[in-house]
Amino acid sequence: MSSNTFGKLFQLTTFGESHGPGIGGVIDGCPAGIDLDEADIQAELDKRRPGRSPGSTTRREPDKVQLLSGTFEGRTTGTPIGFFVPNSDQRSKDYNELRGVYRPGHADYTYEAKYGIRDHRGGGRSSGRETVARVVGGAVAQKLLARFGIRVFAYTRELGGIEAEVISPDQAQDRRCFAPDPSVIDLWEKKLEKVRQSGDSIGGLVEIQAHGVPAGLGEPVFDKLDARLAYALMGVGAVKAVEIGVGLEAKELTGAQNNDPILRDGFGSNNAGGILGGISSGQPIVVRTAVKPIPSIAISQKTTNSQGKEMSLQIKGRHDVSAIPRIVPVLKSMVLLVLADMWLMRQSQCLPESKEPC
Repeated sequence: MSSNTFGKLFQLTTFGESHGPGIGGVIDGCPAGIDLDEADIQAELDKRRPGRSPGSTTRREPDKVQLLSGTFEGRTTGTPIGFFVPNSDQRSKDYNELRGVYRPGHADYTYEAKYGIRDHRGGGRSSGRETVARVVGGAVAQKLLARFGIRVFAYTRELGGIEAEVISPDQAQDRRCFAPDPSVIDLWEKKLEKVRQSGDSIGGLVEIQAHGVPAGLGEPVFDKLDARLAYALMGVGAVKAVEIGVGLEAKELTGAQNNDPILRDGFGSNNAGGILGGISSGQPIVVRTAVKPIPSIAISQKTTNSQGKEMSLQIKGRHDVSAIPRIVPVLKSMVLLVLADMWLMRQSQCLPESKEPC
């Protein structure tokens, strides 16, 4: 399997499967001198762990990160940052009946078509558990970007068809379901519990904002900032669509309505979502992602096994009712990884004012 590395200058390479010994990776390209310890990363991993909503899986992974290299006395050294997060609560026997069965909505069929072999235990590398490593990478990127005043936060805009107003998005990370409006939490949790009891699943919409991003990040042809963001977010398994700024609404607007006026003191609106011509404009970057329902459901579905026999299947085991809210910190991490990479790319293209080494 190739393509397990993300980024050009700030690179994250990951390894591991859902029911293997653990998930790990290497972060290469992080500059020296960044304050970083395991507690910084753990704070982000804890936001991804189950238990933040009634729809969470009962799989209880502590997700305790171990930094293996790349730091000394609480600071990055500029060398590769190796890390490992052990798996400790697998129940591989729950998947014995699925050894030769293709689960609808999962990557079982396509993995076997590509490799001729697949790990039936929770999907192996195609499991959402792989995203643990992305959150670790995002946590390191966040520490780097914070030095330059760049902040990224993510929240749930919609869950199971119930939309939230964006009242205090900067406080959403401390609320259940990452709600930008506390008044919607009860509605969401009741919806999750109702769907859980029915054996089905639901999707939703996640919005990510990046503040303090200076103008000038992004390459204007093949590495446009919006293109890289879309690529990064679509690389998360449950994401089915990405919008930048007004997104799909732009098709219904005229040019006069869609264009953001450029005033002496800044822009008059932000329909572009903080990106013009593939380059950041200095406005807040606004991205939305549509998240599909979890494919593992207890409702009977039609499928086929590896011998070509049609059958009915009900998924057993421990599964989330929705990828939201646990996917929220994952999507935030992907935006952080892109911005860290683009920041370093921008710095590499500017001559320093001083001739002295950094």
